[in-house]
Amino acid sequence: MSISRRAWIVWGVGLVAYIVAVLHRTSFGVSGLEASARFDTSASLLASFVVVQLLVYAGLQVPIGMLIDQVGPRRLLITGAAVMAVGQAVLAAATSVPVAVGGRVLVGAGDAMTFVSVLRLAATWFPPGRVPLLTQLTGLIGQLGQVLSAVPFVMVLHRFGWTPAFTSVAATSVLVGVLAMVAVRDSPETRARPIRGGIWRGVGRDLVTVWRHPGTRLGLWAHFSTGFAGIVFAMMWGYPFLVAGQGLSQGAAGSLLTLMVVAGAVAGPVLGVLVSRHPLRRSWLVLGVVGANAGAWTTVLAWPGTAPMWVLVLLVLSLALSGPGSMVGFDFARTFNPPNRLGTATGIVNVGGFSAGLLTILAIGVVIDLRSGGSSAYDLEDFRIALCVHYVIWITGLVGIVRTRRMVRRRMAEHGVVVPPVRDVLARKMRHRRTRD
Repeated sequence: MSISRRAWIVWGVGLVAYIVAVLHRTSFGVSGLEASARFDTSASLLASFVVVQLLVYAGLQVPIGMLIDQVGPRRLLITGAAVMAVGQAVLAAATSVPVAVGGRVLVGAGDAMTFVSVLRLAATWFPPGRVPLLTQLTGLIGQLGQVLSAVPFVMVLHRFGWTPAFTSVAATSVLVGVLAMVAVRDSPETRARPIRGGIWRGVGRDLVTVWRHPGTRLGLWAHFSTGFAGIVFAMMWGYPFLVAGQGLSQGAAGSLLTLMVVAGAVAGPVLGVLVSRHPLRRSWLVLGVVGANAGAWTTVLAWPGTAPMWVLVLLVLSLALSGPGSMVGFDFARTFNPPNRLGTATGIVNVGGFSAGLLTILAIGVVIDLRSGGSSAYDLEDFRIALCVHYVIWITGLVGIVRTRRMVRRRMAEHGVVVPPVRDVLARKMRHRRTRD
């Protein structure tokens, strides 16, 4: 089946919209020090900006998915761009905390409409065999928005100031909205009819059924344990930690955040291949990502004084596994739930990393406030103590993974699928190798 040029244009415009949405999502994190000075606020209150944004984003995922069926992805893509533009314009002009928080609420709402709309466009315009690859590419390429926030946005912020920087970001959303109006259509048919009526019927029953399956909860805990560390670093505390805690220049900190995005783009396909080749060992991949994240943070936090650059590089490389690792949670949702309940299962899983991320962001801010007495001048020791909040989340997630994995394997055994212990698999491979030699 040939793919039309128009399909690539539609997906390309949607991809640009998602890149800009990620730029909006991460722009506040790289401006945390400037925000603290502008609003003369504490670390915990500053963290609440991002927490509110994530709450709005996560809370709207299921309703937005249902709304797409009613009005189509094009309208939501345009609406999302407009809402984010207004939110950033509000933030550009804000001089008080309530107004600024309101701006971030709008950014979170517009952001929530974008990614799912792009995925729906891909599913409508391309043959089914291409959709999984396009989904991966959308997620990976979309992270270029984080590069845009870490480099050009920061340059504009430091050279021209707060209002011009956030106004320029708002303008990019206006451009995206215009492009979507001109180039995007819901489907190849000239008069696409969104599904109407009956969308809410049976939602509560499906939600209970999906939640009761331990495979869904295993996906939730996998996303919870792997996704939050990257969210915390990219969206709020990574840039302040590198600049105020480790003493790096703004350019060096931006380069490390860029490296994190590039490494994540490389790690994503690799983890995808491993998941497809070893579906019975997906939980071990998740545990490996958690181990890499925890090991890197432990090295940095335990290092006497500021860590050398090579240690910080290892940290961002390990955190680059966070996003791709969290995608394994969606694979659990896909394989343990029927297609008619996959949207609900995906929504449940997606709550994991975002809820863990926002809790960690807020908790780190509270601890820094307690350490610094509410001052906006943070030092390395403040960060050392505050960032230990990560370990509480990791331990909670690991308990959840081990418990639900045991339940999943019991259910699989009832259906005749037995997962052999890793030691037995390794022993069998060694025997086979000796026999072959």
